[in-house]
Amino acid sequence: MPVSSPETHAFTLSVSGEPEGEITLQVQGRLTLDNLTAFLSALEAETARVRPQHLRLDLERLEYLDTAATLMLHRRAAEYRERGTPCEFVRLSPEAQRMFALLSWEEFLAAPPPAPKKRSWLLERLGDWTLAFVADVAELITFTGGLILELLTVPFRPHRVRWADVITAMKRVGVDGLPIITLLSFLLGLIVAFLSAMQLKQFGANIYVADLTAIAMVQELGPIMTGVMVAGRSGSSFAAEIGTMKVNEEVDALATMGFDPVRFLAVPKVLACLVVLPLLTYYADLFGILGGMVVGAISLDLTIYTFLKEVQWSITHFDILYGTAKSLVFAVLIAGIGCQRGFQVRGGAEAVGTATTSAVVASIFMIIVVDSAFAVARQFLRPYTLV
Repeated sequence: MPVSSPETHAFTLSVSGEPEGEITLQVQGRLTLDNLTAFLSALEAETARVRPQHLRLDLERLEYLDTAATLMLHRRAAEYRERGTPCEFVRLSPEAQRMFALLSWEEFLAAPPPAPKKRSWLLERLGDWTLAFVADVAELITFTGGLILELLTVPFRPHRVRWADVITAMKRVGVDGLPIITLLSFLLGLIVAFLSAMQLKQFGANIYVADLTAIAMVQELGPIMTGVMVAGRSGSSFAAEIGTMKVNEEVDALATMGFDPVRFLAVPKVLACLVVLPLLTYYADLFGILGGMVVGAISLDLTIYTFLKEVQWSITHFDILYGTAKSLVFAVLIAGIGCQRGFQVRGGAEAVGTATTSAVVASIFMIIVVDSAFAVARQFLRPYTLV
């Protein structure tokens, strides 16, 4: 009795033979993922009705079957054999022969080949690490050179910059990070003021808590804390965004369409960080000093006017420029490293996670290194400044 798929009639199932004996099921038409459920239901119903002792699946008139149907036929035949019913395919059509040759059930069940053992010889590993390091440095130099060239062309060709993306990145880096920076900078100023008050109280030098808090926040803690926070929030998101686009081959599509991926994706993020990071640093300085002022007013009996006057006296133009210069360098490092790690992604989701972690670690490491260089350079620059 022929059975057809009720929706599309893409297949017909014909049964021949005596019940509880040798049964031949002839499949005609097309088997695809769309009608696979209907075919399985029909197959189960027919085999349950005739209860074959030996089952033959005649595929002579099967016009087309896709990958899912091929694997399903193999699996269902294997299940019949496991139940004790011999099952075989007979009279395969050319299309069935082609798909069965392409998807062998025995190869599908075979265990995957063992992964090649990692070489344990130290010298070979050292060579691999060296080659990977050299390739990483070469890629970093190429990316940095391309990014610098694109940034240098911005003043002369501003129309090439995607300013809408710059505004969006400024919001993500700056506005969205204000709550956490407000809280941390306030608490940081509070801690610095408390620690300095415990020592300065012994000498009756309470007023210098304002000096210490203001100088520490403006020169060091404000830029570093802001840089670390932006590296953790925005540098990682830059790497994840570009890395995901890399995995989905969207970056390759941009290059194919004639767009420079560095100009298209990296430049707006770097420009946004260059604008926002100094502003966030000033904001962090302000709330850090505010935290110190709370300690001064509550614990040291300093008036707000006295505290602010002392802060004004202690901070010079050099200190503000010094902190601003550091924040600008940090901005380029954070955005550049985040984008570069994103462009380095190869593979799948795991590589995106690795690139994100690498971007954060590398950014924070470079922030500390550059801050140390600034501290050394400051010792040579400070004597030549008047205020």
